[in-house]
Amino acid sequence: QAHFVESGGGLVQPGGSLTLSCAAPGSIGSTYVVGWYRQAPGKAREPVAHIGGDTNPNWNSYQPPVKGRFTISRDFAKKLVYLQMNRLNAEDTAVYYCNLLPPQDNFWGQGTQVTVSS
Repeated sequence: QAHFVESGGGLVQPGGSLTLSCAAPGSIGSTYVVGWYRQAPGKAREPVAHIGGDTNPNWNSYQPPVKGRFTISRDFAKKLVYLQMNRLNAEDTAVYYCNLLPPQDNFWGQGTQVTVSS
């Protein structure tokens, strides 16, 4: 595929958990830093978490609102990136996307909707 493909979103209750997955385009090598972004209704898209390439696989970065609750991981062989989200709250409601760091316009996919509501 020519862009990232995200999946795993859904409706979850506050305090619940969800794991997102995304498949990287075939043109993306394993050395690239990749990550998750999200866009809430009426707000700009924002970074969530990033993870290093295979030369620095232990590096990761989290934005303050999700630090300690979200975990990013990566399967280099399958070109998959995961986002384990715990203790979700209403402010986490958004469409979640994958992309490089910095993001490239041509790689944005459709995203996956995460809705946190009781």
